[in-house]
Amino acid sequence: MLCYDQISGVDRILLMRKVRRAKFSSIVQKIVASLTISCLITIVGRDQVLAGSNSKPRARDLGIQIGVLKPGKWNAITDVEGVKVGHETLVVGENIRTGVTAILPHNGNVFQNKVPAAIYLGNAFGKLAGYTQVEELGNIETPILLTNTLNVPRVADALVEYMLKLEGNEQLRSINPVVGETNDGWLNDIRGRHVSKEHVFNAIENAGSGTVEEGSVGAGTGTICLGFKGGIGTSSRVLPEKLGGYNVGVLVQSNFGGILEINGAPVGRELQNYSYHNRIEYADEDGSCMIVVATDAPLSSRNLKRLAKRAYLALAKTGAFSSNGSGDYIIAFSNYTANLVSNESEIKAYQVKRLRNDQMSPLFMATVEATQEAIYNSLLQATSVRGRDGHEIKAIPIEKVVEICKKYKVLNWQKTLPTYRKENE
Repeated sequence: MLCYDQISGVDRILLMRKVRRAKFSSIVQKIVASLTISCLITIVGRDQVLAGSNSKPRARDLGIQIGVLKPGKWNAITDVEGVKVGHETLVVGENIRTGVTAILPHNGNVFQNKVPAAIYLGNAFGKLAGYTQVEELGNIETPILLTNTLNVPRVADALVEYMLKLEGNEQLRSINPVVGETNDGWLNDIRGRHVSKEHVFNAIENAGSGTVEEGSVGAGTGTICLGFKGGIGTSSRVLPEKLGGYNVGVLVQSNFGGILEINGAPVGRELQNYSYHNRIEYADEDGSCMIVVATDAPLSSRNLKRLAKRAYLALAKTGAFSSNGSGDYIIAFSNYTANLVSNESEIKAYQVKRLRNDQMSPLFMATVEATQEAIYNSLLQATSVRGRDGHEIKAIPIEKVVEICKKYKVLNWQKTLPTYRKENE
């Protein structure tokens, strides 16, 4: 158990803020507020925080502001209306540290109303399933699932079964499951392929809108990023009305190496933890990053691929260099309602609304900003994890990160530097 008096001052404030935001019962709120309990956060195994009670800060809680555009209400991929996210986390015994994460593009049956989509291959050392049909037809017809490398076939099979059982899909004879992955084999018994059909179904059926659980959860349970514990992270941007008013949301599964930078501050070097540094005992220069970009802007699959390419730029801004063994994929989709592709329509030709090419640049900027911040959130929200064969990866030391960011004057830029002012909207 982790006791309240063992939490740092910064984390205590953030914990109380988290409790106030959470939909806890009034009884629990009173208990927390009065601090009459000595232990608040239940730990499963060693360092796994109870789902929904993560008190760790996100980037903006620490004053780390990325870019000039504003985030949405949740600062998450779910700020794109209709998008839902669900996790199933497996922490079993000493060696199983893995899971699955589901991203639902809209509230309906995705096969019956497909979303325009594209996939960009940054460095294609990976086992992403479903790429070729998306490349050929320009749409996605299932929820997007993320898991570990060796579980891709099992997860894809479960996703197919789930879709076959959906009402309206009784005559379905072909389906293209989209499943991304990163390799969590340092912390997880990856050869055991422990993610089952039930886990996949749970992740999809329990997916929700609003706040998104981040860090060492779902497909991010066993991942490592930039020398520290990685995981799931998310962020969003809302364009000003003059630039279209569209939303862009990003979710990442971070599992890659490099030299961590935060707004240019050399955090990885200051902490002496980065690729090829002699303190790192595993081959951390390799790894992968799955990035999912959602928008409500009316984009063609061609412009969605252009959008996806911009997310790749954000990896470099965090200190990644896309190593030989890094499977870096970006999946982008638009759930603009009028452009959904109906499976049953008898109309041979249909009209769609598409944003002009010369209106894409603000969305490009929003994508870079949201992806960069999502990666930082995946690090900051992650908890230390001990797993397979006693391997342990520590969470990034947040108080030291704040000290370094203060040293290089990269905090609270919204107070000291110009941003996109309200009067310009």
